[in-house]
Amino acid sequence: MGRHQGRNRLTPEEWADRIAGNVRELARAATSVENRRPEAEALLRLLSERASGALIVGLTGSPGVGKSTLADGLIRAWRAESKTVAVIAVDPTSPQSGGAILGDRIRMQRHWDDPGVFIRSMATRGHTGGVARATSDLALLCAGSGRDLVIVETVGVGQSEVDVAGFADVAVVVLAPGMGDDVQAMKAGLMEVADVFTINKADREGVEQLERELHQLPPRADGWTPSVVKTVAHLGQGIAELREAIDKCRQANFRARRAAALWAKRAEQHAGWSIDHLGVAVRSIDKALGFYRDSLGFDAAHRETVAHEGVNVAMLPAAGSRIELIEPLDDGSAVAKFIAGRGEGLHHVALRTPRFRETVERLRTSGARLINEPRTGAGGHTYVFVHPESTGGVLLELIEEKE
Repeated sequence: MGRHQGRNRLTPEEWADRIAGNVRELARAATSVENRRPEAEALLRLLSERASGALIVGLTGSPGVGKSTLADGLIRAWRAESKTVAVIAVDPTSPQSGGAILGDRIRMQRHWDDPGVFIRSMATRGHTGGVARATSDLALLCAGSGRDLVIVETVGVGQSEVDVAGFADVAVVVLAPGMGDDVQAMKAGLMEVADVFTINKADREGVEQLERELHQLPPRADGWTPSVVKTVAHLGQGIAELREAIDKCRQANFRARRAAALWAKRAEQHAGWSIDHLGVAVRSIDKALGFYRDSLGFDAAHRETVAHEGVNVAMLPAAGSRIELIEPLDDGSAVAKFIAGRGEGLHHVALRTPRFRETVERLRTSGARLINEPRTGAGGHTYVFVHPESTGGVLLELIEEKE
């Protein structure tokens, strides 16, 4: 296996062995993961095989409910049994601000000299969902490095901020009396992800009402009724009960059950989406048609030159979708450069969406890399391309569904 071109020039196996039990090396690896460096991808693939023994706990809740103090209590509980811990605290500010980062360090400062505890603050960088884009990879890194417990503390909650449930083994939703938490309003967003409800600051007035409202919530779609645990984290009260509830959830394998529930929800949200076409880059449309027409029975229903893209295209209908053959007009076009670098083949996947403008705006907000502004393409449709670095390696075209 080739060696990295980075600082240590280590193979993934050597790097994985080095970060186990070494806080400084783990921190360097975390920086590579956050910056999405190529060598980090190979490391994560390897560590995914070593991460099964770790417990990943997501702590999510409104700002001020005491998530960091709860995390501190859980750290002390696990360290009392000589178990190793990692904490990923997601910061809603810019990486230069230091605001929430400093706050987390003050609350957890007793652990900074403990080699059994690794604490990492990271910025959301505009990503919605309560966690930064690289948070799930960072959790995998910590789990694969041999940590027994990984705590992910998010910046806040809302109906859409459920990303942490996608990779946490146990999702803990933290509430507090007098913080303005409206249980009825939170039903739609949190019932799909909450494995445990924690009422922190339970020595305050209003705790009985909040507890009563939580117990009145209906079971989740998978039949689970989240337990309700009361804590006063700064006094260490209720931490043992919270850990017991977490252990009970871990045994129930909620990650798979939540994934199924979230999949059903997201499928409903994406009703109306469809695969419009698969774009295939070819040197010659006429030559490629010889195969599709003569061997498979396809024929071009539409051919067009798109001058501003520097291509000729041919559309081949295929059971409600299409195959788009793309031929470069000259060597300077993007498709010509694609073929020169990677050869003929799949160039992009095109999805048609009825919520085109909303989707484009969400992509901008999340920091996805858009290649172009929405514009008109072949056949008169409005489209935008999303760079492969944001989609997992494939060029994605989004097309507006016309009424």
